[in-house]
Amino acid sequence: MKLHDLKPTPGSTRALRRLGRGTGSGLGKTSGKGHKGAKARSGGGKAPGFEGGQMPLYRRIPKSGFKNPFRKEYATVNIGSLEGFEDGAVVNLEALKAAGLVRQVKDGVKILGTGELTRKLTVQAVRFSGSAREKIEKAGGKAEEV
Repeated sequence: MKLHDLKPTPGSTRALRRLGRGTGSGLGKTSGKGHKGAKARSGGGKAPGFEGGQMPLYRRIPKSGFKNPFRKEYATVNIGSLEGFEDGAVVNLEALKAAGLVRQVKDGVKILGTGELTRKLTVQAVRFSGSAREKIEKAGGKAEEV
């Protein structure tokens, strides 16, 4: 088989509509768009969500709440998942990424206190929950805010 022998599976492709090729083709003159009107124009049609002049749904429904543009979003890691590191290791963003515990870093990493920690680790993160800091120090490690 060569490149010039390749053909699409029969029925998988269709011939293009050849528009404006005379009245005999059935798609001459107005090219299947009918006469005048918004849909006959170039770029014609209605905007998405347009409901014929009726107030559109997205404007009828009440909006609620407040989105804080300055909100910080942290990637979270539980204390229990730090058990995989060796004793005396420095656990920082790079180490967490390498271990696959953090994928998408938003505004930094926050360590949460779910689980138990028996290893003596130096954990470097942007934030710590109170219980996480307590458990790290209880195990003999250090919690350093970066």
